[in-house]
Amino acid sequence: MRILLTIAALLPLISDVSAQDEDFSPLTTPDHPALIKQEFVYTEAPFPQCHASTITPTKSGLLASWFGGTREKNPDVEIWISHFDGTKWSPVRSVANGIQNEDFRYPCWNPVLFTQPDGEILLFYKVGANPREWWGEMITSRDDGKTWSKPVKLPDGYLGPIKNKPELMPDGRLLCPTSTEHDGWRVHMEWLTEDGQWHKTSPLNEGETIGAIQPAILRWGDLIQIVCRSQQKKVATAWSPDLGKTWTDMKLIDSLPNPNSGIDAVTLKDGRGLLVYNNTPRGRSPLNVAISKDGHQWRDVIVLENQPGEYSYPAVIQTADGKIHITYTWKRRRVKHVVLDPEKI
Repeated sequence: MRILLTIAALLPLISDVSAQDEDFSPLTTPDHPALIKQEFVYTEAPFPQCHASTITPTKSGLLASWFGGTREKNPDVEIWISHFDGTKWSPVRSVANGIQNEDFRYPCWNPVLFTQPDGEILLFYKVGANPREWWGEMITSRDDGKTWSKPVKLPDGYLGPIKNKPELMPDGRLLCPTSTEHDGWRVHMEWLTEDGQWHKTSPLNEGETIGAIQPAILRWGDLIQIVCRSQQKKVATAWSPDLGKTWTDMKLIDSLPNPNSGIDAVTLKDGRGLLVYNNTPRGRSPLNVAISKDGHQWRDVIVLENQPGEYSYPAVIQTADGKIHITYTWKRRRVKHVVLDPEKI
């Protein structure tokens, strides 16, 4: 029996879920002077569930991606994108799937977008039955996401950035924050050199005292910091003095709770660090923005969501005009996009 399910075959079974939700409005973010815009990336799609969004600037706007299908882990889950041209988001479009052959497919997971200085866009994602068995693949685009290369499987033992965006180092290396889950939750760092070679560190934690995954990178002058999701109900962190090659022991940040859910961070042009996370030890609401001047002391400044439901897995960037763009999972039904003015934070 063939188990290959196409999105077209699912269309008669899936309707726009907005009709099912009386509160289906993007205007749920509490008012704040820094809030410029809040909207859904899409309101109609041929799949009922989504998760793990990512966002990057392009020459002509913004590009967002996420995984979507009938349910996380189901074989029909694919990687989807939408492009923002400055006015509106384009209709959603699938750009990668886990089809292995005519009769078999795997789900896709956790896309990560990154725009190179020359405008080339990299889209990393994972394929496999679960996070303990998945592998990394990558596609690229040179026309703002209109067309994409054929998928390339990463070398054995490499996954690429696992959830959050990589960071381009001064020496040309693309530093990729990543992690594994097959031998405890352990973080390590990979990097891709300009000649296409992959390298990585050993694990930064043993996975027992602190079980951590999904690091995000912050820059503090010559120091690099990662902040990570953990199993210990707090955000975990480590520091590197040499552009990500060696790291301090991992520790917990007592002031930042974490309910075992994804986070993301960005170093702002004014030198501050900005973190998006669920400020709770349990559940995935509220979703908050915190600010730091040194990576050690953090202050909550904005509540993005505080209603019942799941608001999770944020992605955050700062564009050339200085604006902060955040995308995140909204009740597993939509990807929400929020724009903030850093001068009012």
